[in-house]
Amino acid sequence: MKNSNKKAVVPIMLVFLIMGFGDVVGPMVSLVKDSFGVSNFLAQLLTFSGFIMFGILSVPMGIYQDKKGKKHTLLIGLSIAFIGLLIPIIGGMYGKLNIEGNTNTLFYIILVSVLMLGAGATILQVAGNPVMRDVSPEGRYSSNLSFAQSIKAIGSSLGFLLPPLAAMYLNLDWTLLFPIYSFIVLITLIWVSGIKIEEKKVEGEKPASLKSCLMLLKNKFVLIMVLGIFIYVGAEVSMSSQVPILMKDAFGISGYGLWVSWSLFFLPILIGRFVGSAVLRVLKAKVFLTISALLAIAGIALMFIGHKYLAFTGIILIGFGFSNIFPLIFSITIDKLPERANELSGLMVTAIVGGALIPPITGLVADHTSTLFGFIVPMICIFYIIIISLLKFNKVK
Repeated sequence: MKNSNKKAVVPIMLVFLIMGFGDVVGPMVSLVKDSFGVSNFLAQLLTFSGFIMFGILSVPMGIYQDKKGKKHTLLIGLSIAFIGLLIPIIGGMYGKLNIEGNTNTLFYIILVSVLMLGAGATILQVAGNPVMRDVSPEGRYSSNLSFAQSIKAIGSSLGFLLPPLAAMYLNLDWTLLFPIYSFIVLITLIWVSGIKIEEKKVEGEKPASLKSCLMLLKNKFVLIMVLGIFIYVGAEVSMSSQVPILMKDAFGISGYGLWVSWSLFFLPILIGRFVGSAVLRVLKAKVFLTISALLAIAGIALMFIGHKYLAFTGIILIGFGFSNIFPLIFSITIDKLPERANELSGLMVTAIVGGALIPPITGLVADHTSTLFGFIVPMICIFYIIIISLLKFNKVK
């Protein structure tokens, strides 16, 4: 690996940390639900706002990236995320949320901020996942991507960990997330702008276009894997947003609900990704995908038994099962067609829009049945992941 790429590893890992900031919409659903007193469905519109840009921007940015380069695209993503985080700060939300007479205005400010943060995270995903291939030694892409996704999980975890800390020790509320996030993004923006990345070129690689991206969907393997990303992300966001609500509604855990939710769900994801990066050096990615999906299904099944501690155990198993599904599907697909990496990255990051469309369905089911029964939606999603992990694709053209 070239020396310039070795120097780029740490700032690229910071980029993955910032990708995780986009997942703040998960815990923010319960925070906004409590602050504004809205229904599960309306609160889940935050997830729609946070993830809809994945469906709009990913393919165009994949094409743009093919022409301008991955580093240039990373800088655009970081800039948009930074501007989005500044909006609520300018609106007065930096640790004290005064909603008297301002309920609608503040809610819309948060929606716009989350929309721009989602746009920034979209662009970072388009560039960050394939750029990890550029800075990885031969044969280490899957394991390195899993490790990078574990760094992303740390960024996702901050949305669960910081609000209770702000309330307990600083007498501040969850809007403290905005200045903290914006500071980290600014540091990363400055750092990435100063590094050099030697981007790998594949022999026979053709320029990306909208047509070339969409034509890839005619490939059965690509279509199935892109749909797998769509369904998996929808399942993960449904879990991360509904688990804190389940803690309060079913088990009466409110004050420390975010911490409990993080320790049960995101901590296993974090540990699982670190472990997964090592496991993938000795185990085939496709086999590991099957094991991961089966573990997640077993965890969701435990939740429906109705016993508190079995439900907690189930959530932990889901976290371990979920931990490597995204990087596994992504790396399996890229490794099959490395010459189409930019188009595939655009298509698969587009599929993250599942995080906008599936959680409102989960919220709607929960509103009409119960919070617990709403988890039937992510359960159905993971059955699909099991199916694709068992399919055989010998040759991909």
